[in-house]
Amino acid sequence: MEGRKLVVYIEDNPSNFALARKILELSGEYEVIGAKDGVSGLALVRDRRPDVVLLDLDLPGISGIEVVQRIRATPDIAATPVLAVTASVMKRERRQAMDAGCDRFIEKPFDIHELRSQVDEVAAIQR
Repeated sequence: MEGRKLVVYIEDNPSNFALARKILELSGEYEVIGAKDGVSGLALVRDRRPDVVLLDLDLPGISGIEVVQRIRATPDIAATPVLAVTASVMKRERRQAMDAGCDRFIEKPFDIHELRSQVDEVAAIQR
């Protein structure tokens, strides 16, 4: 796994997680690990300090909005790029996600090329 960038995907839908993991790990440039809810996802981000966080906004426990707010409020992980990956496509949800601290917004179902491109861009910015 050395040399690969770490991506944490906080997603409660196993199919969405599996697809994103396959897309990103196929390149050999990423290791993708996941959490199924906001609380365990936030703990994983704090513990593993990933290069990129992919974040569903509609999660059990605490919402994705709260997860990104807590990430931004924690100095050790505050600069971690967070990409909202969600089926919530209303302008209000997009604005709420961006205002909360998400760096990008990717709509589900996501285009595999767009997902990879967005992650590549923010991963290059990080570290």
